[in-house]
This record gives sequence, C-alpha cells and structure tokens, in this order.
Amino acid sequence: MEFYKNIPQDFINFILVTVFALLIGLEQKTLHKKRDEDKLFGTDRTFALVGILGFILYLLNPKSFIPFLVGFVVISILVALFYYFKLKNKKSAGFTSIIALLITYTIAPLMYTQPPWLLILIIIGVLILLEIKKDLLEFSKKINPQDFITLAKFLIIAGVILPLLPNKPIFSFIDISPYKFWLAIVAISSISYISYLLQKYVFKEAGLLLTGILGGLYSSTATTIVLAKKSKYNNATGKIASGILMATAMMYLRLLILALIFNKAVALALLKYFIPLIIVSVLVGFYFNYKDKTIIKHHFIQNKNPLEFKTAFVFGLLFIVFAKVTEVVMQYYGNNGIHILSLVVGVTDIDPFILNLFQTKVAIISIPLIVSSTVIATASNAFIKMIYALILGSKKLRFNVIIGFTAIIIVSIILLLSLKLIY
Repeated sequence: MEFYKNIPQDFINFILVTVFALLIGLEQKTLHKKRDEDKLFGTDRTFALVGILGFILYLLNPKSFIPFLVGFVVISILVALFYYFKLKNKKSAGFTSIIALLITYTIAPLMYTQPPWLLILIIIGVLILLEIKKDLLEFSKKINPQDFITLAKFLIIAGVILPLLPNKPIFSFIDISPYKFWLAIVAISSISYISYLLQKYVFKEAGLLLTGILGGLYSSTATTIVLAKKSKYNNATGKIASGILMATAMMYLRLLILALIFNKAVALALLKYFIPLIIVSVLVGFYFNYKDKTIIKHHFIQNKNPLEFKTAFVFGLLFIVFAKVTEVVMQYYGNNGIHILSLVVGVTDIDPFILNLFQTKVAIISIPLIVSSTVIATASNAFIKMIYALILGSKKLRFNVIIGFTAIIIVSIILLLSLKLIY
C-alpha cells in the first residue's frame, strides 16, 4: 500500500489517457481493417499520440487551458484539411473517425476535471457507437418516419409541458393540481410507449406469451380483444388464452408501478394483494401454454400508436370526471359508494379512476379503501375481459378463458374478504 501511495497521480493519469486513447484507436483500426490505409485518418498509434498530446498541453497550463486550446485548434485545422482533400479525391468521406480523434484529444482534461464515472461512460459510449455502425444502419432502415413524430410528442408531454405546469390546484371544485393531472398522463404514456417500442423494434417476432406480456403493459383489454379475435383463425387456443392471461398479469404489474410513482404507501399495501393475482394469472397462463403443443408460425403484435393526443385528451377528461365523481360519492355514500363505483368503473378504462385514487389525499380516502377499491376495479375489469373473449373469440377458446378468469376473480374475492376482515 505504501508503494502505491508514492506513485504520482500524474503518472497514473498518463497511463490511463494512453490506454483509453489506444483503445479508441484500436476500435477504429478493427472497424476499418478491410479498407486501404490511405482512406483512414491515422491508425491506433495516431489516436494514442493525440491523447498524449492533449495530456501534455493540458498540464502545461491547467488553469487557463491556453496551450490545450491552441493544440485543439491546430489539430482541428489539420483534420479539416485531411477531410477536404479526401472528399475532393475520393468523392466521399466519413466524419466519424475525425470526431473520435477530437474526443480522444479531450480525455486528459476530462480525467482531471470530471468524476471518473463520467470519463469511463464517455469512453464506453464512444467505443459502442464506433462498433455498432452496421447495426444502426440496419435499424434506421426499419424506423417508420412517423415514429420520430411519436418521439417528439412524448418529449413534448414529458419534457416541455409537465415542468411548466403549477403544482397547486387552480380550481376550487377539484383538489388536483395541473402538474399531478398531467403527470398521470405522462406515467400512463411512458409505460405504453415503452411497450410499443419493445413490440415494434425489439421483440418483433415475439411469441404469444411475450406478446401478452408486452401488450398487457400497453393495454390488457386491447390485447385481450386482439388475441380473442385471432383465435377464430388459429387453432392454438391454449397459447392464445395464455397470452390473454399474461396480459392481465401485466395489468397488475403496471398498476403497481403507477402506485409506486404516485403513492408509495398504497403500492406497499397493494403488493401483498397483487402478487397472488399475478402468480395465479402467470401459472394458469403457463399451464395453457404448456398444454397446447400447436406450433405458431406467425405472431400477433399490437402496433397502435400509444401517444395520440386524442387518447390523452379522453384520458384527461375521464381523470377529471372520476376525481369529481369520487369526491361526491365519498361525501354522500361513504366507503360502500366508492366500492360500487369501483365495480362499475371496471367495465370501462380503469386507469383514470385508479390513478385518481392513488393521488387522493389519505385524509379523504384511507389507504385500505384505496386498496379494496383497486382490487374491486381490477376484478370487475377481469370479468369484462372474459366477456370480450367469450364474445369475440372462438368456441375452443371459451373453456380456457372461463377457467383462467374465474380463478382470477375467485382469488380477488378471497383477497377482498381478507381486506374486510383486516380493516
């Protein structure tokens, strides 16, 4: 230990700068090993030497940065001339190697002025971006231009509108701030958007189980409807039923995530009730999937855009309506009124109602009441999904669907009775 303490820090930094610069250079050389050397800007040694040059010029005056900045200007001029003549003679030129070289030059000041994790993250980012050129090219060909608009919408609702909204109620008739109202929309949209991207780009050839999982994060009701309709044209009714049940399991997981975002106390209270429901849904789903030996030759993917402003507007409107209705019902009908409302809401979109419960003050609605109402709403929603599957699905699908959802509803009733006994 005494030996290591006596090693100068500048010596250690010099070794690290050289190694990092050499790694970037080696990555460039490996990437272009099949090309002629005259088409490349330097080799692995060039990158290492540029990193060392940046180290030397930074240490000459680490306060004013003048030698380092002069060196940066000179190197920039040299690479600009190289790029110009390469473009003139070869009629084509890439800019990646030049940018990588300039980043290599800045390793030394980054090492001295920034935390180690940031420098390592930058080096890793550079190496990965240099390596995945072909993968990015192939991926870019698969992207629909409309998806960039979708991304822009997500950035607008999450990164622009949300921070600008006040976090205090602005209307006397509703005790929810515009910030919390919009945060509910952002939370739902985020989960749906991630599911949408995973289905479309990562698990494009997903089987029915994975389709159910991803679709359930998006919308378990929509996934149930889509898969039930497909059962009329496919004999794999066991696998289709498993996908529907997995979508329902993901509904519980999605609600747990939302509860964790808006009310941790509710999330912890819900955990011991939703875990059994998730386990039952998953076990029955896996059983149907294992029992059905049919080979699926194609997949069912839900590709609907999750960030339509019309959908967000309807969600927001329902959120406000349920907030006021919940307040009125609680005032005049108490706990039983909220339970009946939960039962009725289950046949519609339960997310606005449940998110409103998650954001309601404990002084108005207690945590046990929020938990019991959430379980009732999900049980009612499971029942309506069973009806959808029975009506829209094939006759062969009906038995599996009835067994699966009946198990979920029975467990929900048992949990509700336990809630009543405890609270």
